[in-house]
Amino acid sequence: MSKGLRNMNQKLKVIMLILIMVIVGTTTIMAEEVVFNGSEQQITPPEEVDQQPQEQVEQGAEQGEVYYRGRVVLVQDVETDDEFSTEEQINQRARVVITTGPHQDEVIDVDNTYQEGHYYYNLYLEEDMEVILVAMEEDSLEGIYLYDLARDKSLLYLAVIFIVCLLVIGKFKGLKTLITLFLAGVTIVYFMLPLMLAGHNPITVGVASAIIILIPTFLLVSGFNFKSLAAMAGTSVGVVVAGFLALWIGRLANLTGFSSQEAQMLMVMDQSINIQGLLFAGIIIGSLGAVTDVSMSVASSMAEIKRNNPQIEQVELIKSGMNVGRDIMGTMANTLLLAYVGGVIPLLLLLMGTEMPWIRIINLDLIATEVVRGLTGSIGLVISIPVTALITGVLLKKYRD
Repeated sequence: MSKGLRNMNQKLKVIMLILIMVIVGTTTIMAEEVVFNGSEQQITPPEEVDQQPQEQVEQGAEQGEVYYRGRVVLVQDVETDDEFSTEEQINQRARVVITTGPHQDEVIDVDNTYQEGHYYYNLYLEEDMEVILVAMEEDSLEGIYLYDLARDKSLLYLAVIFIVCLLVIGKFKGLKTLITLFLAGVTIVYFMLPLMLAGHNPITVGVASAIIILIPTFLLVSGFNFKSLAAMAGTSVGVVVAGFLALWIGRLANLTGFSSQEAQMLMVMDQSINIQGLLFAGIIIGSLGAVTDVSMSVASSMAEIKRNNPQIEQVELIKSGMNVGRDIMGTMANTLLLAYVGGVIPLLLLLMGTEMPWIRIINLDLIATEVVRGLTGSIGLVISIPVTALITGVLLKKYRD
């Protein structure tokens, strides 16, 4: 190994250690500001607000709703005298065995209404189905009712298939990927969300979370080397550019962040949460994956070119990296935009079905928000390509096998 490479390695280690120390210090300071009193704050999911009667929601908020898992052991169709019942509806009475909690193994009867194609009465009970029940008090099953079908096991099966695919196809790299996914989840659940809920600036927290996720991802997947540093730098620049563009255009277009029902519920729950900041933080986190992919692809391909052709000129190496980045750019930009479009397909169909004028559609807060989200993320992705190519070319300038 040449003297120049050893010096470069030493500089690389110093830079990365300083970066890690700064991030850890910032994380510690910000985390210390959050006071945990041992109690958990419960947020009623949007679907609960939509599906539960208002009096049940209010009673649950006052006394605390308790959720149980149950298994249907008997189902019968019954007649009802309800004046609001229609011929298309099927009224069911089910016997359910509670399988979790302090009332485990107790048997209760619950009523259910099913109507084919209905947006709310869409659950048809059958024997051996696992369901979720809701009671108003922990010590009593009085007033307990059927909430929904238990879906967590289906999600678990899908997660197991995903893990198996990663390990079988990716082998050791797949295991590293699982570790990075776990670390990203821990960062989001135990760092980002608590700080945002505590009222801290969502943009600052979002950027810090993105960097914290970024470092172990690159170090675990690619190792402690030149291409990891270059990919980290390119991703950081791309994500920051996307965040600042979203902030600028969002304020210029007066995007409120209230385009989703969840944001409106958060505002009612806690006035200290910066809803507009949550919008921009979401754009930063949402663009992180695609930008990371592009930066690592460019840096990795340039490192491979340099390894196979150590005498290549720096300018030619950077041009090669740019060519690779351009090939990736088209597909990844489409991926990012299509992901955002996929989330609003029902709304787009509704707007087309009602023949709403274009001038009204494009000026809707929700539509403008998704446009800003998709375009700023794509711009950040594009910017990361030349930044990564340039930094990789500089770092690999004196590299020799």
